[in-house]
Amino acid sequence: MKPKNRILPVFLAFTLLITETIFPCTRVVYEGLNGTIITARSMDWRGEIPANLWIFPRGIERFGEVGTSSIKWKSKYGSVITSSWDIASSDGMNEKGLVGNLLWLVESQYPAFEKNGKVKGLAVSLWLQYVLDNFSSVAETVSALEKNDFVITSSHIPGTNIFATVHLSVSDSSGDNAIFEYINGKLVIHHDRKYVTMTNSPIFEEQLAINTYWESIPGTIMLPGTNRAADRFVRASYYIDAIPKTDDTRRALASVFGVIRNCSVPLGIASETEPNISSTRWRTVADQKNLVYYFDNVLNPNVIWVEFSKIDFSEKAKVKKLSLANNENYSGNSLSYFKETKPFQFAGLD
Repeated sequence: MKPKNRILPVFLAFTLLITETIFPCTRVVYEGLNGTIITARSMDWRGEIPANLWIFPRGIERFGEVGTSSIKWKSKYGSVITSSWDIASSDGMNEKGLVGNLLWLVESQYPAFEKNGKVKGLAVSLWLQYVLDNFSSVAETVSALEKNDFVITSSHIPGTNIFATVHLSVSDSSGDNAIFEYINGKLVIHHDRKYVTMTNSPIFEEQLAINTYWESIPGTIMLPGTNRAADRFVRASYYIDAIPKTDDTRRALASVFGVIRNCSVPLGIASETEPNISSTRWRTVADQKNLVYYFDNVLNPNVIWVEFSKIDFSEKAKVKKLSLANNENYSGNSLSYFKETKPFQFAGLD
């Protein structure tokens, strides 16, 4: 082996060590034929992470939850989101087909922030919701966030000693993609329609480097099989490209569900010595062409969905919730089970 090639094995070994995050997830975007775009993600967590589905209409007045320096806005677009503990929007799609996904990134370092200070801020619990409320495309999102008119700030998840560190992926109905990360206190944006896969650690730039190595090895011969973030990134990247490109919605959805399940961790699997291995709790699949949002709770036998064409997103409409946190069992199109509910309170600074 030539000396210059010895760097790669060392690099790969190092990345495997730093990918031992406690809360792994996977996100992948499929581009089929005739405008078929589908985004899927898994939520993996060491313990229970209660999730509910919410319908938010247009016109909701929002507040950044970081004191008097919070940014304020009125939602321009309606959305369907998945909440975590009913304190944050962790996944969702708006009525324009813009999808956002929050995934854990232990390397995240947010800017220094003074509550009630001069710098405008937004609690990380609202980061995804801000995007869904205000933008119709990835390009719009990038153009707005790269101005750094405000900063994202974080704190501990209420009732825990876990400091929330996440990065944000955004995809739209045209197939465009962007990844937003706070590294060393600075917002780093990766914007390219080819960025269809994201997992947790390492930072996205290093995820791309790992995948470049594996692209030289035929996936039909060998793929990394562990539950580590780097390995899930490689498998998701390979399979999302290998499945048939089609505009048959039924077949496309089945293929994408297969990919995200391939990157999931069976319920009950955990390891004290491998903290990156956490059970998959739920999965979402967003059909951005037909505007249908699917939810798959691993403790229930049925996938449920909501069709946006049947939702009233007007300003006069009510906020609605589909309770899933207690493993309620529904099947298929579940819009009729949503109930008018007072919006949840987003978590803010301690």
